[in-house]
Amino acid sequence: MSVMPSSIDRDEPKPAYSLARMQVDDLPEVMTIENDVYPFPWTHGNFLDSLYSGYEIWIVRDSAEALAGYLLLMLSVDEAHLLNIAVRRDLHGQGVGRLLLDHAVSLARGKDMQSILLEVRPSNERAVNVYERYGFAGIGVRRGYYPAGASRREDAIVMRLSL
Repeated sequence: MSVMPSSIDRDEPKPAYSLARMQVDDLPEVMTIENDVYPFPWTHGNFLDSLYSGYEIWIVRDSAEALAGYLLLMLSVDEAHLLNIAVRRDLHGQGVGRLLLDHAVSLARGKDMQSILLEVRPSNERAVNVYERYGFAGIGVRRGYYPAGASRREDAIVMRLSL
């Protein structure tokens, strides 16, 4: 009895993605994603400050050259801090976030960092799950770290990935 492979088993072409350092000219597209995926997005000025500070700031584009996502990584002594990471909403669950996390880890290891830290909202369960599956572990809580609207604040889960 022969079994036909499912579409999951076939070698179907996957979209090609390319990584590049973020440039000022990328900011309009970055801001579109940032404003779409975050309830309290970074400002244009936050991104400019990060660019001018020399952080590791990378974008990923799809095969049509559309911005698919980005990451901002600050390197400090022996620890990297993942400041911001985002994937275009229509690409969630398609491996772009994993590609960005892999790149962040590669950058950190290349600079002899011992770990990567990040903060994430407890209410962002999808992100918490992604980070846990990747190997990040919760190490603490920053009380009232994030704005939550109407003069409220939300805690942040602090997570670390040992390299």
